[in-house]
Amino acid sequence: MFGNLNGWHLLILLAVILLLFGAAKLPALAKSVGQSARVFRGEMKAMKEEDDKPSTAAGTATSTTPDTSAPASTTSSPADTPEAKP
Repeated sequence: MFGNLNGWHLLILLAVILLLFGAAKLPALAKSVGQSARVFRGEMKAMKEEDDKPSTAAGTATSTTPDTSAPASTTSSPADTPEAKP
């Protein structure tokens, strides 16, 4: 895909990026890209470790349904309260 890029193409591409973002914003842009890559690698490592762990309850399905045993909320909404009429 990028096999046809030579030194001049890359130089022109860097000049366009410098004009678009400005010299002052490039260090902040590079820092944010580095932080994003670090977070991505950490998440990938966590996912890989999660996949490597054997499941403790093999053969039992976990329920993803919401817990309905909790009591209903007792707070009232503004629609439930009577409005004061002048």
